[in-house]
Amino acid sequence: MKDVINNINTKLINRHPHIFGSAKVKDAEEVAHNWEVLKQRERGREVSMLENVPGEMPALSYSQEIQRRVARVGFDWEDIEGVIDKLVEEVGEFKQVESQERREQEFGDLLFTLVNVARRLGVDSESALRGANRRFYRRFTCMEEVCRQRGVNLADLSFDEQNALWEEVKKKVE
Repeated sequence: MKDVINNINTKLINRHPHIFGSAKVKDAEEVAHNWEVLKQRERGREVSMLENVPGEMPALSYSQEIQRRVARVGFDWEDIEGVIDKLVEEVGEFKQVESQERREQEFGDLLFTLVNVARRLGVDSESALRGANRRFYRRFTCMEEVCRQRGVNLADLSFDEQNALWEEVKKKVE
C-alpha cells in the first residue's frame, strides 16, 4: 500500500509542475497540454498516447476521448469553423461514394467529425445520442398511441401523413 501511495504521489508532483514546481502556465488548456507532454515522457517515445484508451469503450466515447487527447498536444482545428468546414467536406465525400465499403468508411468519417464538433462545443456525444434516442422513442410511441386513439394503422399512412403526425407529436412530447 505504501508503494502505491508513493507512486501516486510522485505522479501527481511530476505532472503538476505548475503547482509543485516553478512552471508557469497561462490557462487550463496549457495545463492539459503540459500533462500530455509529461505523460508521453513517462510512457516513452515508442508508445502512443492513444494506446491506453480502452478499445471496449462505446465508439462515440472512444472517438471523443482520442480526439480530446490529440487536441491536448495541439492536433486540433484552430476554431469550430474549421471543424464545420471539415464536416461539409465529409458530407460531400459521402455523397460521391458508390461502393458499400467506401460508404461505410465515409459514414464513419462523418460520425468522427460530428464527434469532433461536439467535443469542441463541450457536448458529450454519447449522452447527446442517448438523449436523441430517448426523445425519438417517446415521440414515436406517442405517434402509435395517437393512431390507436384515432383508429388508424400507422403503417397505412403515407410518409407525408406520418411526417405530419410526427410534427404534431413533437409539439407535445419533449
